[in-house]
Amino acid sequence: MAEMQREVDRYISQFKEGYFSPLSMLARMSEEVGELAREVNHSFGEKPKKASEEDNSIELELGDILFITICFANSLGIDLAEAHDKVMHKFNTRDANRWTKKDTE
Repeated sequence: MAEMQREVDRYISQFKEGYFSPLSMLARMSEEVGELAREVNHSFGEKPKKASEEDNSIELELGDILFITICFANSLGIDLAEAHDKVMHKFNTRDANRWTKKDTE
């Protein structure tokens, strides 16, 4: 994750504009999540694509969300690996018995 954060930072750092403001990034993230929702709806929902619509994919939309998430974290000085570890700790403690575990036999 650290290398992905460095790679995105190298990319963004080549532009004078740099990172967008947190509010702008939140708006952009919301836009990307909407695009993912549209692709999921086309693939698994009841709304087929029009013949004139671009051919996007769930994979690319998830990639866009990952990119903007990394940008957001970088702009705020957040280490995403550390954030991930904290979230996993939360799930492994708070939600340890919330779901039915698979049999391991």
